[in-house]
Amino acid sequence: MKLSKKVARRILNGLARTLTGLTCDIDATDLSRIPLSGPFIIIVNHVNFLELPVIYPRIPSDLGVGFSKVESWDNPIFRLLFANWDMIPIERGKVDVTAIRRGLAALEAGKILFITPEGTRSHHGRLQRGKPGVVLIARHSNVPIWPVACYGGEVFKQNLKHLHRTEYHVKVGHPFQLDTADVQMTSSIRQQVVDEMMYQIAALLPARYRGVYSDLETATELFLEFLPPARSNLPQARSAPMLRSASQS
Repeated sequence: MKLSKKVARRILNGLARTLTGLTCDIDATDLSRIPLSGPFIIIVNHVNFLELPVIYPRIPSDLGVGFSKVESWDNPIFRLLFANWDMIPIERGKVDVTAIRRGLAALEAGKILFITPEGTRSHHGRLQRGKPGVVLIARHSNVPIWPVACYGGEVFKQNLKHLHRTEYHVKVGHPFQLDTADVQMTSSIRQQVVDEMMYQIAALLPARYRGVYSDLETATELFLEFLPPARSNLPQARSAPMLRSASQS
């Protein structure tokens, strides 16, 4: 990274932290768990535009790389941000081989790759079905995957109109890798793998935000490997209702 670009990136990061800090009450202390260097993948749920300016400038590293829809480059402000944040343009609705290759190259260079497996914003904050494109990158790179969950931002625009700050939460789970070496990757298997990845995000969210991944009891982990001391994110989330019931009785 050239010095001028590094300085520009840090200035933009500072502005993003300031603006999001003024408009949101941000609980993002979990991000301190993110390693300082890659390569690894961060998967995060996609509610609206806030994930990028909240998370990107607050991870303890400036090695972040991410994807954004190619149409975003038509906006000169986004173009400036994305050029300095090393965003990769990706065409939605198809397998963008060029974007995937650039993502894999970034991981080979030791970068941290951000991926939103849902592909499109939910706006309402509830999880949508993950798309299997992330499986291709994760499988070919064989790097650790860190699940990150955000919630609260779905009411940002409404709060901003009334000059209210938005409570915004960022939770980081335990990392894992894919274990699919001897598996024939049919379309149904790819979907099962991404569903298992999405359940790890769901486990970090309050129940009302889990959407299509609400039933944690049906979650499987056949293709996930948690390397000690890392462990599955599911058990604590599954036991949370029982713990609350016990405390109330």
